[in-house]
Amino acid sequence: MTSKKIITRREITSDHHEFSEEFHPVLKRIYLHRGVTSEKQISMDLSELIPWHDLLNIEKAAALLAEGIKNQKKFLIIGDFDTDGATSTALGVSALKALGAEHVDYLIPNRFEYGYGLTPEIVDTAFEQFNPDIIITVDNGISSHEGVLRAKNYGIHILITDHHLPAETLPDADVIVNPNQYGDRFPSKMLAGVGVIFYVMLALRNHLQVQHVNMAVFLDLVALGTVADVVPLDKNNRILVHQGLKRIRKGEARPGIQALIQVSRRDKSRLSTSDLGFFIAPRLNAAGRLDDMSLGVSCLLSNNFDKARIIAQELETLNLERRSIESDMLKEAENSLKNFHPEKIPASFCLYHPDFHQGVIGILAGRLKERFHRPSIVFAKVSDHELKGSGRSIPHVNLRDLLALINAHHPDIILKFGGHAMAAGLTIKLENIENFEKIFDEYAEKTIAKEYLDNILLTDGELDAEEFSITSADLLRHHSPWGQGFPEPLFDGKFQVISQRLINDKHLKLSLKPYNGSINIDAIAFNHSELLDQQEIQIAYRLENNEYQGTKKLQLIVLYIEE
Repeated sequence: MTSKKIITRREITSDHHEFSEEFHPVLKRIYLHRGVTSEKQISMDLSELIPWHDLLNIEKAAALLAEGIKNQKKFLIIGDFDTDGATSTALGVSALKALGAEHVDYLIPNRFEYGYGLTPEIVDTAFEQFNPDIIITVDNGISSHEGVLRAKNYGIHILITDHHLPAETLPDADVIVNPNQYGDRFPSKMLAGVGVIFYVMLALRNHLQVQHVNMAVFLDLVALGTVADVVPLDKNNRILVHQGLKRIRKGEARPGIQALIQVSRRDKSRLSTSDLGFFIAPRLNAAGRLDDMSLGVSCLLSNNFDKARIIAQELETLNLERRSIESDMLKEAENSLKNFHPEKIPASFCLYHPDFHQGVIGILAGRLKERFHRPSIVFAKVSDHELKGSGRSIPHVNLRDLLALINAHHPDIILKFGGHAMAAGLTIKLENIENFEKIFDEYAEKTIAKEYLDNILLTDGELDAEEFSITSADLLRHHSPWGQGFPEPLFDGKFQVISQRLINDKHLKLSLKPYNGSINIDAIAFNHSELLDQQEIQIAYRLENNEYQGTKKLQLIVLYIEE
């Protein structure tokens, strides 16, 4: 594991802000660290959402869908097998029906049978099973040239809604809505797939002039999909997530999300973005990773809580199985990497084992990225001759662009690829794995600046003694959605270790006293399985209130202990 450097974030000069004197000083410091300089900028009102009008082709999309509803055409939504894809699919189905469509079905490609996106094979299946008039892709489609061509041969109209980065050429679809396509003027390029289809449905409602449909009822889906896909939380995404969380906390979420919250043992009235990302989404994702994401979509579409609860329990069982597979894969990965010297870690990691499960390789790549602070790709066998890889990257290293660069100079190595800056997927031939590993590390070494490989932990500095409070923790939890690009507050400081013990030989439970304070504070370091030798420690931590049997107690969540 690479060591980390704890550095306090730089804030905009305090003279250049418009916060009132009554504004909480800890919150003010945190917002200034994130470039927010006024209370107006933190307004999460729906009226401040970017209007849909600037999305390229969105009026054409609305017209295509409106014509289909008018003539009662058969719609088929084709989604992706992750949480963004599942929430996008559920939103598309629900909104189309609410806006008057009578024939709406959905199809999620099974990753083990069809792979990702609108492939010719999934179009064949769609035609045979549903014979649709209009196919709508959600969270996929921007690179599906062959699939679109196959659909056109069947006489099917195609609307692509996606947010992934496009290649140099676009599929010949009837309409494409994607904020990242060339010529699009929509100010936010950070929408998740579920955000794109939400905007399309806003435009459709406007086109149909149907005012009785409250589009806010879909924001629970938008919040979950946006957080789960780890897209940057710019202001527009923060509004979407904030409003969705507000509905969930008030008990206004759809039955499927309420059931997932229950099996995850979360408190819906205090639900946070961390709960969505680390508890709710993994249970949905488990269906797409190990079985069929249609199970997840059916949970989200259920109008009956008891039925949704049964499906949610199935998802919980799949998630437990996923965790067991992940644990075995992680042990195998650690065994493969145990000979790396901490001072001689390569610029990238590329790992393959014939027993790796293709539904879990993305998680393992993320674990390697977190542990070593290197772009990492993990491969699994999908046939006797092909491997599928899933990669995760670090800040300032665009993984999709890195793969594009390799593909441009070595066109025979990668069969296909796609994705984002921080996450990408690819397919290669089994015989090329060693060559790809060598080339990937070579290009990472050449293109990644050395300073980007330093594992820097940016914090919001130290807290004063009076700022260690239940009030501070509550403010941080509920004041704004935190996430990718708008990180959850993280503090650092020096503490005296008063007591320590291990919980289940896995987690380190501590009692700490801040060096600038006089009270002892509970703390926990998850997955830290060794007692500390030192009595004085420098740590990076988050504030949290531990609530048990109606009693709140301040607790520090320790993310890093400096050695």
